Amino acid sequence: MRDDQAKPGHHTDASLLRRIVLTVAILNLSYFFVEFSVALVAGSVSLLADSVDFLEDTAINLLIFMALGWPLAKRAVMGKAMALVILGPAAVAGWMAIQRFSDPVAPDVVPVVLVSIGAIAINGTSAWLLVRVRHHGGSLSRAAFLSAQNDVLVNVAIIAMAVITLWTASGWPDLILGCFIILLALHAAYEVWEVSEEERLAAKTLAGEAID
Repeated sequence: MRDDQAKPGHHTDASLLRRIVLTVAILNLSYFFVEFSVALVAGSVSLLADSVDFLEDTAINLLIFMALGWPLAKRAVMGKAMALVILGPAAVAGWMAIQRFSDPVAPDVVPVVLVSIGAIAINGTSAWLLVRVRHHGGSLSRAAFLSAQNDVLVNVAIIAMAVITLWTASGWPDLILGCFIILLALHAAYEVWEVSEEERLAAKTLAGEAID
């Protein structure tokens, strides 16, 4: 069992975590509609993939909100499920990239930059809220924090991509960034999976079962 879970203030920590993840879920769901709409108008593959990521963050935080009362073993299972959820946007970005490779089209730069600045504000706020409680919910809260943290990096990369696109008038930077999003998602999924496996082994130890 983690040290923070054994402290008398654990229930207070759990209550704080529930309030924070619900707030983060609402923020992400609201901005999904903004970024999704702009991505369609601007014709940006990377921005569209990032908008799907807002739905991923919404799902992760809502699942945390509902699953905090579960025992360690079930949280470990949910953490592994979250690792798979993180792969969702990577699959979407990968499919869109494959379709565009034959004819890459440059996105409209101005709306991409503007909506990305807004996304940085949303994801930055989410990461700032979650950093205080990322150790209070095991693999679930770690999944939420890693996702919000990575999203800020993606938004900065999208702005850089827009600048390069303005200079080159090429659709390739947008496609390359899609591959970058895939790599970030794979890394986040791996990290969450590893923490979940640690929790599974800890649960088996507490239950007196043999470690496989």
